[in-house]
Amino acid sequence: MNLRLLTICLLITIVSCKKENNSSTAPIPDQTEINLLKINQLQILGSHNSYHKHMSTALFDALTSINFILPAEYKVEELDYSHEPLSVQLNTYGIRNFEIDIYADPQGGRYYNRQGNTFLSQPAASGIDKLNEPGFKVLHIPDIDFETHYYTFKDNLQALKDWSDAHPNHLPIFLHIEAKEKSIGDVVGSLGFITALPFTPSLCDDIDSEIKSVFGANLDKVITPDKVRDTFPSLEQAVLADNWPTIGESRGKFIFVMEGGATDDYLLGHPYLQGRVMFLYGDTTGNPESAILIYNNSIADEAKIKSAVEKGYIIRTRADGPNRENKTGNYDKQNAAFRSGAQIVTTDYYRPDPRYQTDPANFKNYSCRFPNGALAKINPVSAPDKQNAGIIAE
Repeated sequence: MNLRLLTICLLITIVSCKKENNSSTAPIPDQTEINLLKINQLQILGSHNSYHKHMSTALFDALTSINFILPAEYKVEELDYSHEPLSVQLNTYGIRNFEIDIYADPQGGRYYNRQGNTFLSQPAASGIDKLNEPGFKVLHIPDIDFETHYYTFKDNLQALKDWSDAHPNHLPIFLHIEAKEKSIGDVVGSLGFITALPFTPSLCDDIDSEIKSVFGANLDKVITPDKVRDTFPSLEQAVLADNWPTIGESRGKFIFVMEGGATDDYLLGHPYLQGRVMFLYGDTTGNPESAILIYNNSIADEAKIKSAVEKGYIIRTRADGPNRENKTGNYDKQNAAFRSGAQIVTTDYYRPDPRYQTDPANFKNYSCRFPNGALAKINPVSAPDKQNAGIIAE
């Protein structure tokens, strides 16, 4: 074969490969109209206690044997679930809201021991160096339900930021931060369980500092209350005036929202959340910092949610609860959540509970997804006239 013929063959092969590679990559839908929508005009899916891994079978069985003495929120049926790694939730299931529980540990080591392991005649010491570091820890319940994808708040945030940096055009991601200051040790004090530290204004400042240590002091990738309030006298007035940023302006960014024991201290000295990183979840309108509300019962609160969405608020509700809909297969709560217009719909079952395949008598093929597996939906309440704006990408 002469050189000229060989060159032609190589060129044909390269062009063919390029065509094949291009055809295997689905084009990104035009986002022009989507990007003009405000962030309160979408619906996204979130996961509940997103970091949570199932405890060992042995510890679960041990707790089951004393379930009758455990307080309601610590019953084993409330702990019997597990989540995929955050990268899987992001990439495979399109989750765009994550819930992270944090406990204050300014000295480090407070949650290093896991007293529940003594039920199994195992050492309480975890052997995990990260738990000895000062800073906020991520877990559900110290001593008994401590398995987590990330031990520290900073590591959890860094993983999300790393993903974001690799996907700079993603939809805004909401981070639901629950500041927890009560544990089983505060309720059942006779078994050696550790108590949780109450939050203080100083510890609230530390939460913001940890966020800034990951996202930078200028918070370019964070939509803060100050950015939404802008020149309005209060945050709520800005929300009622529809001053939320657009999707286009919010791509690649995060919105932090806190609930739990730290909320009063977080507001202290920061009226309207001035200078704060996070919004606060509320359950009522009419407060100067009201912007993002939480109504967990999508059936009982459907009318209340719809009314608030129509006014401009962002609402978080739930489509299901641990070991409920996965056992009944009932979609009523999920359907109500979607109808209500709540912008953040959280679930424990963005994929079905795997046990439905091995134990179909007790578990159903229930899951919470948007129709056709869509990443997000145009909001039926806050954007009824934009339903044909296009397919939402990233």
